[in-house]
Amino acid sequence: MKKSLWWTIIVIVVILILAYFILTRPHPETSADIAKCIGKNLVVYTQIGCHFCEQQKHLFGDNYQYINEIVCNTDPNKCKELGITSTPTWIINGTKYAGMQSIEKLQELTGCK
Repeated sequence: MKKSLWWTIIVIVVILILAYFILTRPHPETSADIAKCIGKNLVVYTQIGCHFCEQQKHLFGDNYQYINEIVCNTDPNKCKELGITSTPTWIINGTKYAGMQSIEKLQELTGCK
């Protein structure tokens, strides 16, 4: 009985360790060319302290500098005028896309391949 309990505990610990490393591995940074193309074709509205906005920035890495960003905390009138109620919100070709978007989805929406 004790032997099988120990094996169960060991298996669970190994699974938890593997899950941790899989879920926390760094994502490859988006290339500068793709970020520049995406940035030319959209505007993203964010807020300071927005967890999803920070995750979105992480997907671009250092190349986030090429994305046109308006921070609603520092420019609330612009966000209010456009009816931005949640962040991140992307405006691409006049259409709003609320929430975090994958790089692949942003490429599809902007025509950047």
